Amino acid sequence: MAERSIALDIRDGMNLFERIVKRLFDFICSFLALIILSPVFLVVAMVLLLQGDGSVLFKQERVGYKGKAFNILKFRTMRAESESDGKPRLAQVNDERLTKVGKFLREHHLDELPQLVNVLKGDMSFVGPRPERSYFIEKIRKENPNYDYLFLIRPGLTSMATLYNGYTDTMEKMLTRLDMDLEYLQKRSLWLDMKLIFTTFVYIVNGKKF
Repeated sequence: MAERSIALDIRDGMNLFERIVKRLFDFICSFLALIILSPVFLVVAMVLLLQGDGSVLFKQERVGYKGKAFNILKFRTMRAESESDGKPRLAQVNDERLTKVGKFLREHHLDELPQLVNVLKGDMSFVGPRPERSYFIEKIRKENPNYDYLFLIRPGLTSMATLYNGYTDTMEKMLTRLDMDLEYLQKRSLWLDMKLIFTTFVYIVNGKKF
């Protein structure tokens, strides 16, 4: 693949006031969601404990806002020995490493619920680019150095790319996702965020795969 040129004119579409409102929205809504969904957390945790395949929570270092590393939280969906060889692998739609419970959690996006803690802490936002591991960021940079612009904003639970690019299981999809994330960065607004959150909710309720 040919390296894509650096777009020097990329700017954040949100002004300072909108960014403050966005952060307040993230904090308040993630706090309320953690309280309201606490019974779901409890049930999922109990099921994973009964499964007896590693810890309930999965932590993995990702790179986010201002290029700082943080631990993303998820309910464990893969067997404990996944990547035991130390070699990062892209997750696939029907990944052989998934447990039965993990496959169900992933299909219904329940594995992502612990990331509400990441949103509350300020590591992430409800809407923003999906955070990536440094290993894959370096690979993406070799094809398109514009990835660094994503460090201007907090990564998110959902995004345009999450909804419309499908499951990111190849480098080509990662590059397409980057293009869509950069488009979001330039066009983002509180109204666009609300539309993406609403669309994500509708997709989940209707069982749409994304």
